[in-house]
This record gives sequence, structure tokens and C-alpha cells, in this order.
Amino acid sequence: MRYLFIVAAALSVLTFYACDRPTEVVTPANPNTVVVTPGPAGAQGAQGVQGAQGVQGAPAQKGETGATGAEGAKGDQGNKGNQGDSGGN
Repeated sequence: MRYLFIVAAALSVLTFYACDRPTEVVTPANPNTVVVTPGPAGAQGAQGVQGAQGVQGAPAQKGETGATGAEGAKGDQGNKGNQGDSGGN
């Protein structure tokens, strides 16, 4: 019974919050709004001056020639072939 009062109070608070709806206020548009239309385009401005051309860089230096490689080893000499037949008979 002592919790009944607390539960009833909590339910009533929740009920009031659930029914609360915020009111929406709609403001009418300002009737004194001035619409500005652009005028004619002005004359085109003068063209800018081209900047100076840059200086060319110095040519690159040539690298040194590499060393010549060592001579390769000599291969083995092949075997001598057999003498052919004279074909005399």
C-alpha cells in the first residue's frame, strides 16, 4: 500500500508528459521584402601582363667511363677426329 502512492504519482507524471504536444508557431512572410534584379554587365577588364620567362638550367656533367672487364678463360681444345677410309675398294 505504501508503494501504491509512488506508482500512481509516477504514472500521472508520465501521462502528462505523453500528452504534452509542442505548439508550432508559423510566422508569415515579410510583405516588405525587396527583390533585387541585377543590372547590365560591366565592361571587361584589361588583360594582365605575362610574366618573365625563367632561366634555363646548366647542362649535366658526363659521368666517367667504366673499367674494361677481364678476359674470359680459354676453352678446352676438342679431340681430333678419326681418319676416313680412302674408298679404294
